[in-house]
Amino acid sequence: MSVLARVFEEAGLTTVSLALIREHAEKVKPPRALFVPFPYGYPLGKPADPEFQHRVLAAAFDLLECDEGPVLVDFPEETGNADLTQASMVETSPDPIMEDAANEVTALRPFYERWVEGHDGRTSVGLSGIPQRRFRGMIRFLQSYAQGEEADIESRPAEIDVGQYIRYCVDDLKAFTYEARLEQRPASTDTELHTWFWGKTAAGHLVTDLAQRMKDSGDVALERMANGLAR
Repeated sequence: MSVLARVFEEAGLTTVSLALIREHAEKVKPPRALFVPFPYGYPLGKPADPEFQHRVLAAAFDLLECDEGPVLVDFPEETGNADLTQASMVETSPDPIMEDAANEVTALRPFYERWVEGHDGRTSVGLSGIPQRRFRGMIRFLQSYAQGEEADIESRPAEIDVGQYIRYCVDDLKAFTYEARLEQRPASTDTELHTWFWGKTAAGHLVTDLAQRMKDSGDVALERMANGLAR
C-alpha cells in the first residue's frame, strides 16, 4: 500500500496510508502514513467497534493537513480488545506440543504437505527461500539468535540483514504451522488458530523469544521489528 500511495500521489491524487509494519513505511516513504500497532488483518482495530475505528480514521485524515512529506505518525492507542489475538494476549501453556520447535515442524510436516496437495500447490510459505524440508536448520538458526548468539545462516542473501531475514523466516514458520493446523482442523476460527499458535506450540514460544531479544537489543530498528514479529 505504501508503494501504491506514492504512485497515486505522483498521478495527482492525495493519499493517506495505514501501515501495519512500520519499518516498511520507513523504507518506502509514502507521502502520509499512520502506523497502527494492531494485529495483521485489522488495520482499523477490532471489527464492530465503530467508535475506536473512527478514532483511527480521524488520526489518519489529520495527516492531510501536512502539505509536505513523507510523514509517518504512530497511532497512540492499542486496541484494548482481547479478541485481537497476538502473542502478548495469550496465556502461554506449560505444555506445548513439543519442547523443540524443530521436532514440532517434523511432526506437522505430513499435515502441511497434505494442505499444499489439497490446494493445488498453493502455500504462503516461501518468503525466506528455505524449502520447508530444511526448516529444522532454519529453526536452529532462530533458536541461536533467540539465545543471544551472533547467529547467521547460509541461505540469507547478502543484501538482507540478519534482523530482516529473521522476519522472513518467522513469516514462513507461521505460515507452515497455520496451514498444517488448518489441515488438521479445517473448521478452526481465526481466534482458535491464533490462541493455539501463541499458547500451545513450540514455534509460538520461539517467536516470542525472538521478539523479546529484539526488544532488549537496544537497537531502535530491531525494537520496531519486534513489534510486528509476535503478532
